[in-house]
Amino acid sequence: MAQDTTVPKLNFEYWLDKAIEWGQATTLESQKDVCLHLPQLQEFLHQIYETLKHMDSIVAIQQFPLIGQLLGRLCWNPFVIGYDESQKTLMWCLCCLYSSEPQNPVELKANSWIRSLLCHLLSSSKWESNEAETSTFISTLGYTSADYYCHLVKNMVFSLVTELRGNQFNGLNIQGRVSASRVNAVSLFCLPLITMPDLTPLLETLLLYHGGTSKEILSSEFLEAVNEAFLKKKISLPESAIFSLWLRHLPSLEKATLYLLDQLVSIQLNSLEEVACVIKDSLLPQAASHPAIFRIVNEIFKNALLETDGTPEVMTTIQVFTQLFLQAHQNENKQHKFPLKAYFPHHHQPLVTALLRCPFELPTTQWSQHLKHISDMLKALVEGTNISSLADLFEIWFLVARFGEWLDIAAEQLLKAAVEPDALLWLLAFYYCPQNENQQRTQTMVEAQTVYNHLMMLFSCTVLSVKDLEAAVHSIMDIEQCCNQHLITHLLTNFLLFSSGGHVIAQEFIYHITETTDTSKEVCSLLIRTAYRINRNGEENQRTVKLLNELLQKLTLKV
Repeated sequence: MAQDTTVPKLNFEYWLDKAIEWGQATTLESQKDVCLHLPQLQEFLHQIYETLKHMDSIVAIQQFPLIGQLLGRLCWNPFVIGYDESQKTLMWCLCCLYSSEPQNPVELKANSWIRSLLCHLLSSSKWESNEAETSTFISTLGYTSADYYCHLVKNMVFSLVTELRGNQFNGLNIQGRVSASRVNAVSLFCLPLITMPDLTPLLETLLLYHGGTSKEILSSEFLEAVNEAFLKKKISLPESAIFSLWLRHLPSLEKATLYLLDQLVSIQLNSLEEVACVIKDSLLPQAASHPAIFRIVNEIFKNALLETDGTPEVMTTIQVFTQLFLQAHQNENKQHKFPLKAYFPHHHQPLVTALLRCPFELPTTQWSQHLKHISDMLKALVEGTNISSLADLFEIWFLVARFGEWLDIAAEQLLKAAVEPDALLWLLAFYYCPQNENQQRTQTMVEAQTVYNHLMMLFSCTVLSVKDLEAAVHSIMDIEQCCNQHLITHLLTNFLLFSSGGHVIAQEFIYHITETTDTSKEVCSLLIRTAYRINRNGEENQRTVKLLNELLQKLTLKV
């Protein structure tokens, strides 16, 4: 046997040769050589695991074609798996190779092989001393070893679930007899096997188990691993189990929220329906029906908004999340439903009630009046004496911002309906410029009023040219305050969508705006929101719908 123990990193050929040479360590010489190389082997296996856990199973097998043969041989070497750390690391490596969504017979067969190896590792300590007799016993029962061990795992899971859920005896629940250390040990046992479908009932039972103590009894590694597997769609669990996970483990809830934000910012989404689908699929709006979860998610959203300086993607995510949360809350069983005040306890409740009102619950003829009511209450709050700090002002602004659908409707109503514009313009001015230091908001109102008056003069014109709107464009380009620029871009975009003459020049003009002011994402976000609202309401004329789709096609390619 070679005595050189210097091994290159991830040298599969070296270790496969060793595994073949060792066989099942039936000779004294091979047993000594295994023991000699065990520390280096353990380090090598750990390196494999650290590499595999960041890779897709198919990519891993393509990149390391010898890995299956190597792990398979090591799993059947009693001197290798007799060392607890090696056995555990082998389990972790095998779990990384397990395909959560097998696409073909080869992957199905690989999954079956991995399950049988995992079952063998789990049961090896019991059976290794009497393997020949055990094999005969299994054959007599009519099972193959792989079948038997799969049944063994299912029986173990059933037994543990029964133990944790508590046996009913004379109507008394004896769940309390299961010790905290026992539950913690069970959660640790699950770690390398979390993605195995057979383990799902045990995962659910553990997540819903509390054991009558205020201290967390499940291992944090287990909670983190379940959350990670759920986020990457490697496991499927009931909503109640996921909600319980987030309630008992704050880092998992934070990670799930940040994961959702990263997901929505990093992928190209062409409609708000797609955004809503991704958010709903995360289960966070449904989980937020619990006020504790809502408040934590709310804080994470606020921080994300501040850190990204209010990017359209983050703002849109927050607004759609709020809509989905309200839908989930409305669908809650009345017995378990919290009052809406529990989610916004520190805000002016009449304002909260007005903002919570879904626009489509009101006739469109009442929208302007409802918006004036919101604007008047907001103005009284902001310009009153109750605002003692910028933090207080931000809280009010964030409350209004998360109900952004009302703000979009305000900009639309200014152009489409016969309204008194001051209240609606003030509402938009507050959204785009909440601070009034050095009369910023007042100046925003003046500039917005000027552009609005100019647009209303042109609104009924059936023939327009880009030159007719140049004054408004120059006002955008010349404005130093970006908040004013955003408000005027909002008004201009709506003008192009809803005026007869605007349709003709919309594509040319929006291209001009986005090129000269770097507002592609902002305009694209506004168009996506408008398309979503029109699709839900279904009252807009088909010409506007067609224009929206054409504009979105061009802008999404550009963004």
